[in-house]
Amino acid sequence: MIIVSCLRHGFEPLAYLRDVLGRLPSMSNQDDFDALLPSRWKPRS
Repeated sequence: MIIVSCLRHGFEPLAYLRDVLGRLPSMSNQDDFDALLPSRWKPRS
C-alpha cells in the first residue's frame, strides 16, 4: 500500500522510505507522524 501511494503522489518509493525511516527515531507525538503520510510528505532539502 505504501509503495502504491507513493507512486500515486509521484514520489520515488525508495526515497520516501529512506527519508521516513530516518526521521522516525526523532519523532515524539502523533502530529509529527501525520506529516510522514505519502499524501502529506515533503522530502528534506
